[in-house]
Amino acid sequence: MEAKANKKKKSPVRTIVLVLVLLVAGYFGYQKIAFAVNHETTDNAQVETQITPVLPRVAGFVKTLNVKDYDSVKAGQLVVELDDAELQTQLQEMEADYRQAEVDVINAKAALNNAVVTLRVNKGNIDLNQMRMQKAEDDLKRDQNLFNDQAITRKQLDDSKFVLQTAAQQVDNSKTDLTAAQSRIAVLQAGVSKAEAALGVKKAKIDETKLKLTYTKVFAPQAGKIGKKNVSEGQYVQAGTPLFSIVNDTTYWVVANFKENQLRKLHPGKEVDIEVDAYPDMKLKGRIESLSEATGAKFSLLPPDNASGNFVKVTQRVPVKIQIEDMGKYKSVLRAGLSVNVVAETK
Repeated sequence: MEAKANKKKKSPVRTIVLVLVLLVAGYFGYQKIAFAVNHETTDNAQVETQITPVLPRVAGFVKTLNVKDYDSVKAGQLVVELDDAELQTQLQEMEADYRQAEVDVINAKAALNNAVVTLRVNKGNIDLNQMRMQKAEDDLKRDQNLFNDQAITRKQLDDSKFVLQTAAQQVDNSKTDLTAAQSRIAVLQAGVSKAEAALGVKKAKIDETKLKLTYTKVFAPQAGKIGKKNVSEGQYVQAGTPLFSIVNDTTYWVVANFKENQLRKLHPGKEVDIEVDAYPDMKLKGRIESLSEATGAKFSLLPPDNASGNFVKVTQRVPVKIQIEDMGKYKSVLRAGLSVNVVAETK
């Protein structure tokens, strides 16, 4: 009888405890439901920043490497220098070839000038021979009159005819020489143009080699911190081979991949809360800057093709870019790639 009485006395305590547990569970459940109704959250988000690869624009052996892993660099700082001995030798050879081409241009112009002088001589010969022919014609007319008056012999008349024929032939020969000289000038002018063009090509190659020589010195394209190096001194690198990357350590933002059914009340300018997994006690404020115009799947190497017969609907995610407010307070602890949770109020 006493045991039954004790049991009856303990029953209200158990009931009270059970009720309290249900109330607490109900309260927290209500809080969770109310939070889920009034907020959109995602843990598919990370910290992003600008990462710029450092690439050589010419091939060569690494002569000096002025940075180490995770070093800080300034924009325009010399980070890598390639051996330029081969390019220097090529430049000297090209410059010697260029000087020879300059001499070829001078010779071509001199030949053209001589041809021009010869042309002037030919024109003068034509004028002179035409004067001689005119004189021969006049002499022949006089001698013909004299022969008609029997003042001279036929031989003298024949001599006058021969002089006229000779003068006429000399005029024809002079005109032929003039035509040949004019054709030669055209050829020589083309030769001068060709020599000048060859000189220009060699000058362009010299400029190109000088430009390549400047490429043997690789400068930091932006300020930041070096990532892991993929090169060492003495190594041969091809043009375009990534040497290392520079991480911008002054500007960070968050890219959150929200589900497509979470986007209804997300818009640029909306404030969000950011929690960094690496620093759970640190609460950041952010503001939505923009929403991607395509889902993340559209940027994949093999985007899905829903026209196939084996279609399975998958909830898509849309990248949302979020600016971090008061960046100066957090840039010393933030790192690109850190996982974060993003909470956006939808009320």
